[in-house]
Amino acid sequence: MAPTLTHSNYDLVVQQLIPGYASLARLAVSLLAASPLASATGSAVLVAGCGTGAELLEARSQRPDWQLTAIDPAVEMLTVARQRLAQDGLDGAAAGAINWRQSTIEELDAPAAFDGALSVLVLQSLADDGAKLAFLTALARSLRPGGQLVLVDLMRSERSPLQAQVEQAWLGFQRASGLTAAAEALDALSQGLHPIGLARLTSLVNAAGFCDPALVFKALDVEGFLLQRRA
Repeated sequence: MAPTLTHSNYDLVVQQLIPGYASLARLAVSLLAASPLASATGSAVLVAGCGTGAELLEARSQRPDWQLTAIDPAVEMLTVARQRLAQDGLDGAAAGAINWRQSTIEELDAPAAFDGALSVLVLQSLADDGAKLAFLTALARSLRPGGQLVLVDLMRSERSPLQAQVEQAWLGFQRASGLTAAAEALDALSQGLHPIGLARLTSLVNAAGFCDPALVFKALDVEGFLLQRRA
């Protein structure tokens, strides 16, 4: 049967759904750690939509000096993330505790407060009715000029004669990962989501105050981008 996503099994299920997901947090943190602002000791970094804490765990491992703010609108996700970091002894690292906030980025209202930000599999859940632009604009506003954002999302690929093969490959990956109803799993992943294409993403991030997106990760229809707030 298709996997049921819960707060406690989220990472395990998504690893079976998305090729390379297990390395995404490491890649995202490594990219941000090499950025001009967030590379400095004690940089302030935002994890927007922290989920179950994968990016926070990796950030504490790679950059324990970062001053982290973790936000998520779901209190259940924040609880799971806090428990996960506490189990690894990383919630209260020497550089200071993580600032946990039950909030959206729009509600946070923290202009130019951060040197960098991470947002993994969040934008896809917002409709392209102004919500995506509001999210990206709030993220850009929260960054200092020159601050960078690592954005990972389910994208809608431009249609081509090979798209059907890509979809079949995704189903094959899921079956090889141990899912017994791969088609249903792929449908479950896409349910309630609002993927967009690269041209639309580029338009939105430019309108929000970012530079053009630089592709840093691609696994079938999941893509990661590095963005920088314009000065």
